[in-house]
Amino acid sequence: MPQVNILEGITFVVSDMRGDITPDPDEPAGLFYRDMRHLSRWQVRLNGNQLDALSGEAVEYDEAVFFLVEPTGTIYRNPTVSLLRRRNVGDGMRESLELTNHSVEPLPLELSILFGADFADIFEVKDRLQKTGRSYRRVGPDQVTLGYERGDFRRETMIRATDAFYTDESVTFRIMLQPRETWRTEVEVAVATANLRPTVRRAHEPNMPYGLQEWLDAAPRLESGWDDLRRIYHGSLVDLAALRFYPDTIPESSLPAAGLPWFMALFGRDSLITSYQALPFVPEMCRTTLRALAAQQATEIDDFRDAEPGKILHELRHGERAYFREAPQSPYYGAADTTPLFLIVLDEYERWTGDRETVQALEGPARAAVTWMEKYGDLTGDGFISYLSRNPESGLRVQCWKDSQNSIVYPDGTPAPLPQATCEIQGYAYDARRRTARLARECWGDLGLADRLERDADALRKRFHEIFWLPDEGFYALARDGEGRPVPTLASNIGHLLWSGIVPDENVDAVVGHLMGENLFSGWGVRTVADGQPAYNPMEYHNGTVWPHDSALIAMGLTRYGRHTEAARLAEAMLEAAAYFQYRLPEALVGFDRKATGVPIGYASACSPQAWASGTPLLLLRSMMGLEPRRDGLGVDAHVPLRFGHLALSGIPGWWGRADAFSLATVATS
Repeated sequence: MPQVNILEGITFVVSDMRGDITPDPDEPAGLFYRDMRHLSRWQVRLNGNQLDALSGEAVEYDEAVFFLVEPTGTIYRNPTVSLLRRRNVGDGMRESLELTNHSVEPLPLELSILFGADFADIFEVKDRLQKTGRSYRRVGPDQVTLGYERGDFRRETMIRATDAFYTDESVTFRIMLQPRETWRTEVEVAVATANLRPTVRRAHEPNMPYGLQEWLDAAPRLESGWDDLRRIYHGSLVDLAALRFYPDTIPESSLPAAGLPWFMALFGRDSLITSYQALPFVPEMCRTTLRALAAQQATEIDDFRDAEPGKILHELRHGERAYFREAPQSPYYGAADTTPLFLIVLDEYERWTGDRETVQALEGPARAAVTWMEKYGDLTGDGFISYLSRNPESGLRVQCWKDSQNSIVYPDGTPAPLPQATCEIQGYAYDARRRTARLARECWGDLGLADRLERDADALRKRFHEIFWLPDEGFYALARDGEGRPVPTLASNIGHLLWSGIVPDENVDAVVGHLMGENLFSGWGVRTVADGQPAYNPMEYHNGTVWPHDSALIAMGLTRYGRHTEAARLAEAMLEAAAYFQYRLPEALVGFDRKATGVPIGYASACSPQAWASGTPLLLLRSMMGLEPRRDGLGVDAHVPLRFGHLALSGIPGWWGRADAFSLATVATS
């Protein structure tokens, strides 16, 4: 049965189309809060029987409606009792129930909700691990409390309703319904940690500085000759609003969680890239992301958490396993790209907003990030950032954005030895140095640092080309392995090099030719690994799938080098794919050729919504419109595919206040 998901920030519910949550080791169903499952069972029964679903769907990101009827067992008898379940989520869950008697006779009815809470950590759900603490239940006159404790770690779920009969695993309502009568009630599910007991809110009570409509009203208004684009744009903004949450370190501001269901938490890489994508549209997320990551920046060496002074975190969790150091995400720093990305996004934020106060406040963390790149990131002393986990037991083996175990491989599929220096991270390091040099010169008044970083960036660019360029292949190596050898696998990573600006002009044609050639370009986007190599598998997470955010960064790289036709073609393909998924791009697509399938195919376990997939249409709009912050205001250099007819964005925020951009379609992409 299809799932119905609703969420608000780090609280979410996954149920079936009846609205029921059924224990299933293969499905992440339940009510989750701060990385733990507070309800693992939530099932409605009428007179002891399961109801049939006529409809069940999310009507807003935080609200779902389910219309159920009594089962009759035959098509020749129509139901006479219906149940409308309306659910909303936000620091707990609230469910309203409307039971209606459609018959001409009075009916005695018993409506029950069966409940349970296994308090599984999100990692325990994913990896099917067993609990070690103690569960308890308390039944009171007006509520049931389900609890779990292990030492000083405690979680609770409180279930409340009026005029109900409680047991330790059910709440029951006994009702006499007259003909045509509707009975109504509300059930409230509150959640609590040892130190936090939030209040359940009603639907659309904002959990943010402002609610959904205010969020949408603050974003630029889009007009287009292609109706689907307006739907995609609206959906992206709604999904980003749904994924917002308050970090503990910056409780008055919001930033995006990475994706539902597995990654509803702060992720350095995901939050930075999503904030970059959204800057011209909803810039406040970027400021919060930078401040929250700076507040969690590592200050010492911690092998278990892969931490080193100046390093920006990879992932922060609040569940049981992180609390007891059974998993390193408390926070975990196993990513070699988050630190240069932090510097890139800090500069981009200032360029767009002119907020020098924030840049000056983050000068210390920025300088520490530079020091990390120079001292700790360069593991082998060759001038390149590489990675090797300090925690071989539970740390990540691969610490670039393609962080699955088998993602950095030779063309035949053999894993590259560690430590690995992937090509795109060197591009990030180059761009980070150049951008931080600008901040040092214009915001911090440190000309010496600015000059040194520019010299270092130039030297890195030269050495990178010497080591990574494969003249016989006409592309850059995917990585340099632990034995100093290039990994000659053709992969999408080379597109990020265009985004960073590290590619010299004489190599651009060759790189673009590969990116938009039939082996890498699927017709929907750029494959993570090119077809034609034994390592390619169109259904492998990082070795042949198409990731929307990956293609969006590549489109920005193409735009940077003036390859507007290719950028427009890539943007159009990705946006066309979104229209097949109810105007929401999933985390990843299967890498099958468009000509073979005719429709895009979603990756089997893709997160949805997922933050940087939600941000992808925004970055593609920026690419097509050629939006750039300049010293004299907003720059526009549009190259719009013909099918869009026209594109207009009004009220684009920046240091200039608000500005408008308009273009007729001019680019033939086929």
